[in-house]
Amino acid sequence: MAQNETLVALNGTQISYMGHDCKYIPDFLGDTYGKFARRLDLSFNQLRSLAGLKMFTELEELVVDNNLLGNDLRLPRFPNLHTLTLNKNQLTDIEALLEHLADVTPSLEYLSLLGNEACPNQLVSPDKDEDDYQRYRYFVLHKLPRLKFLDTRKVTKKEVMEASARGAFMKVVKPKSEASPNEPGCESDPLPYTPLPRGSRDAKNHKGVFAKCRYVYYGKHSEGNRFIRNDQL
Repeated sequence: MAQNETLVALNGTQISYMGHDCKYIPDFLGDTYGKFARRLDLSFNQLRSLAGLKMFTELEELVVDNNLLGNDLRLPRFPNLHTLTLNKNQLTDIEALLEHLADVTPSLEYLSLLGNEACPNQLVSPDKDEDDYQRYRYFVLHKLPRLKFLDTRKVTKKEVMEASARGAFMKVVKPKSEASPNEPGCESDPLPYTPLPRGSRDAKNHKGVFAKCRYVYYGKHSEGNRFIRNDQL
């Protein structure tokens, strides 16, 4: 226990457990600091789940930047949490995330999602522009109307009004990608169409195909032979 505590930076009610490449939240963190911690920083690890946060009942600020959190992210209910930063993770489904946060973090006022595919920022997605990012902000504010700060910018009154009026229609819908070759029921056939048997299409295992043809071409009705008499053939 004492050895584990040396990895923790403690400053009053602020707990920092950064850069240890942990894949899950150690139990000792919740057992030791969960009842009084107000701020917890778990950045620069390899977290794929935040299941170990259930002991942090008084948490007000949570920082989990630079981890491996995906769309299956689930938080326990944090009635006092007002600040959440999830920068540089693997979040892609913005709607599911926002609906979950609306349910478990009713006091949330500051949210940052930069560096995720769910946040169409030009610094991360060169194919996106400011209009894409603004639509994203409207949609987030529609789902979380109590926010006062989103990513790096303060929420304006104009944004709140626009989100209230049109935010529900601002979700950026990505076109469905083609099924992955590894998915069940999907045959991988990257080669162009060919009438040859399937067994002869593989360049690494190519075999010649021989067969008899029942049709014999004599050329009697060929356009090239239209001025040649049949007795000259």
